[in-house]
Amino acid sequence: MIFNSIRWRLQLWHGLILIAVLVGFGVTAYRVSEDNQLRAIDQELDQQADRLMRPPPRMFGPPVSFPMPSVAEFTDRIRQQIKADESGAFYFAFWDKESSLLASTADLPKGTVLPRRALDGLQANRDAAAKPFFGPPGVRVARSTATNREMIRTAPFGFVLLVGRSAAPERAGMRRLALWLIAAGVAVLLIGLAGGGWLATRAIRPIEEISATAQRISAGDLSQRINVADTESELGRLASVLNTTFARLEAAFSQQARFTSDASHELRTPVAVILSQTQTVLARPREEAEYREALAACQRAATRMRQLTESLLELARLDAGQEPLRREQLDLSRVARECVEMLSPLAAERHISIHCNLAPTEIEADSVHLSQLLTNLLSNAIYFNQERGEVLVTVETVGEHAQLTIADSGQGIPQEDLPHIFERFYRVDKSRSRVQGRTGLGLAICKAIVEAHHGTIEVTSELGEGTTFTVQLRKSMVGASPVLATGV
Repeated sequence: MIFNSIRWRLQLWHGLILIAVLVGFGVTAYRVSEDNQLRAIDQELDQQADRLMRPPPRMFGPPVSFPMPSVAEFTDRIRQQIKADESGAFYFAFWDKESSLLASTADLPKGTVLPRRALDGLQANRDAAAKPFFGPPGVRVARSTATNREMIRTAPFGFVLLVGRSAAPERAGMRRLALWLIAAGVAVLLIGLAGGGWLATRAIRPIEEISATAQRISAGDLSQRINVADTESELGRLASVLNTTFARLEAAFSQQARFTSDASHELRTPVAVILSQTQTVLARPREEAEYREALAACQRAATRMRQLTESLLELARLDAGQEPLRREQLDLSRVARECVEMLSPLAAERHISIHCNLAPTEIEADSVHLSQLLTNLLSNAIYFNQERGEVLVTVETVGEHAQLTIADSGQGIPQEDLPHIFERFYRVDKSRSRVQGRTGLGLAICKAIVEAHHGTIEVTSELGEGTTFTVQLRKSMVGASPVLATGV
């Protein structure tokens, strides 16, 4: 349906507004011009009526006072002047106070009668004979007939005078003006509709591009982006926001696909171990030692699967925002010390020395998740350190934030791997990680916990010199998310 299109709705609304403006302007211009024409004709008719009713001016000498004429004298003078103007451009009619026609020109239109307002004025001026001759003019009535314009005026002594002339030239001029106004209006309307259509097309084009791009993305091509040249307009800014959203969607889907692939790969290995061991021991009777060895291998594989599934379950809860974030006042240095004490046996096994520089730092945070954050970072510093290496744990206050730093003396991380270490299942040394039972999810969980506290986590590393993780947390949880959530 054509009216379901935004473009045609805009065009229709623009056309209706333009038509209303043009019609209003045209009618107003026509009425003003017509009123001016009629006023000019009425002034001419008024002048002719004054000329008939007033005494003739003196051509030479000082003005003199004329005595007030009698009714008969006034009537005779009006008749004579009407007779003298018999062949002029104006026609006249003269009635007495009894509405009897006393005199008229030969070209007086047939059927000319006094209007009701003139009769009422005549009735009101029955005593006008006692007034000065040059008193108020009385009642004026202007009217238009099919082709003429007439002026009716009450005169002294209760008489009524009609003056009229043809208005054909003015009416012809008004018809020409109306045609010009219609032609100009149609031209302006066509130009306006063409310009409005062009503007509407340009305004809707980005929306069409957005729709087409969204359709291609919904079909599976996540690399598509909206190409909008005017980035400063409202639609340009919307396109920029949508492009950013599409980029995040592409990254999210890529990460999700990689996550699924990595999770499947990680689960496949322990399942394969369990199947292999069970098939081997069930193939034929074995000695007790062989059964025990097979069950131990299955146990290790099941433990690996349990660690992996627990980590996956925790990340799923984080993604769904189902992990509550408790607010409590705590000393970050105390939490760090407890985690160091808990992991000291593991460090002792690898002959790793842990050094602490813990300044009392009060913050508002979730102690359970904060302990998980510290445990993951410390265990990474121990597992990926060199033999007889060192780990330095520092807690201090930096401005309005509490800063936690964990530095190790390990082999370091290559620069090309640093942007990816917080991604799920990403490992710098994949073979070594699997041997040590690492799932590749610890740093992803650390990042989720830090972001839930509206903090930041950064990593710096140099090959052969070690790695340093720096975490900054707000001292107050005002404005922090009430639940933990991460983007996939």
